[in-house]
Amino acid sequence: MTVTAEICTTKAWNSIEEIKHVTKDTSQTSAQILVVGLGNTLLCDDGAGIYVAREIAKKNNNPNVDVTEASVGGLEMLEILRGYQKAIIIDAIVAGKQKIGTLHEINLEDLKGGSAMARHQVGLYEAITLGRQLEMQLPEEILIYGVEVQDTMTMQESCTPEVAECIPGIADKILSFIGSLK
Repeated sequence: MTVTAEICTTKAWNSIEEIKHVTKDTSQTSAQILVVGLGNTLLCDDGAGIYVAREIAKKNNNPNVDVTEASVGGLEMLEILRGYQKAIIIDAIVAGKQKIGTLHEINLEDLKGGSAMARHQVGLYEAITLGRQLEMQLPEEILIYGVEVQDTMTMQESCTPEVAECIPGIADKILSFIGSLK
């Protein structure tokens, strides 16, 4: 018997009745605001949202703000957002109409019918709508920022110099906005 076959045949599988539902314990966080940087740091400028979130995390001293990064979208975002009163989502966008590094404010409703943040054909708008219909504890206010970028297709573990140069300023703008939230 090969090692692979042995592992597959000797695995002690749990029955469905023995599997316990695992949920995030939202009582452990005192933060009310979540900042989520989205993207893929292996695809050049597509990582802009993550790099902005990392910059915010370095500069953030507000205990009411949690900062995280994710490479997911759609339904997978529900678990990340659950338990917060407000959320700020930052992602790369290629609109092609503004200068590189422009920060776009995007309304959740603008994402109806799918978006680049969609996974398995369920966009963020549809996922949030479903989560609210299921009475999940989701943020009342979700703000979405798109960072205008130029290259989201090249395999490269850093942003283009034009985008990288804008990241600290974008983080400062978002931190300033967070400071004005009530």
